[in-house]
Amino acid sequence: MRRILPAVLGVAVVLTACTGNSTETGAGPRSWSEPPAVPTESAGPADSFTVLATGDVLIHPALTEQAEQDAGQGDIDYRPLFAGLEPAVSDADLAICHLEVPLAEQGGDYSGYPSFNAPPQVADALADTGYDSCSTASNHTLDQGEDGVARTLDTLDGAGIRHTGSARSEEEAQTPLVLDVNGVKVGQVSFTFGFNGYELPEGKPWMSNPLDAEAVLSAAEATREAGAEVVIASLHWGTEYQHEPTAEQQDLAARLLGSDAIDLILGHHAHVVQPIERIDGEWVAYGLGNSVAKHSEPRGVTEEGIAARFRFTRSADGWSVERAEYVPTLIDLGPPIRLADLSGEPGADVPAARRTEALDRIDEVVLSRDGASNGLSRAGR
Repeated sequence: MRRILPAVLGVAVVLTACTGNSTETGAGPRSWSEPPAVPTESAGPADSFTVLATGDVLIHPALTEQAEQDAGQGDIDYRPLFAGLEPAVSDADLAICHLEVPLAEQGGDYSGYPSFNAPPQVADALADTGYDSCSTASNHTLDQGEDGVARTLDTLDGAGIRHTGSARSEEEAQTPLVLDVNGVKVGQVSFTFGFNGYELPEGKPWMSNPLDAEAVLSAAEATREAGAEVVIASLHWGTEYQHEPTAEQQDLAARLLGSDAIDLILGHHAHVVQPIERIDGEWVAYGLGNSVAKHSEPRGVTEEGIAARFRFTRSADGWSVERAEYVPTLIDLGPPIRLADLSGEPGADVPAARRTEALDRIDEVVLSRDGASNGLSRAGR
């Protein structure tokens, strides 16, 4: 169960993230090997915690049509779409999504590319899947203007999901997001390379975060000053449909991870999987691919993604990643359209040939920058 503390003006927003089942009795086998159950709040902060992050939540009209069919009776329900990954998401101590699109009013004028306006039921589905926080800085953040930004954040608030990357006020923009994960304070910042030609409103440069190395570092340092022991940067960057990270991505990752401000980078935007690499003892997932999407021209690679999972452990020197792995995922275009977790035993949900193709390509890309020699592995192996 998630317990969210109310935001207090001028101080960090704090969340106790306990969506995982590590403290539940009678829980089934876990999806990966872990140490004993984390201590309860009364026993003090945990000495380790898991972070799981997924790729772009990109709500094309075909996904909404599927959600309408799943709900019936004129409603919309995206939960069956996400259900295949729910065990992995809810098992994490902190689960992070990337909501790339604005959310509309209930029964509003929904739209897809190039100017998204997704049904608000997406937020409820993300919450029920087990997500604790979402990054919201993307090239589509301003698709619906100021009203779209405010409406999206209001809707996430209503669903109990924290957020960072866009803001309704300057005060909100300047308030770092710090989440309480089993007694450990974890910060998150979110930035994007641009807004598809839209401009931030005059006099409101704080509405969303343009990607700039100094700005990211400044935000991360402010997050640490607000109490964060670990800081995660969600970055919307790179080149669409390109597996190899750009020189700019690589240079920025090296600069950010070379500082003491940032402990982990989670990348989005390419809509295809990109490598995971260790730099100066810290990890960057350059691109997690799509979490859910239905492009007008599916490419195969645009349906493949990963959920990156990291176990942070405390030592005398501070926090570091003890274990890094990735959960391969696939958007099965059906019908029905479903998000599948490929880390378990093969099932009837995904054809064997397509499953093998996806796993082989995901492994090749994700491990292409020497991640395996640094301990990176695929979940389920």
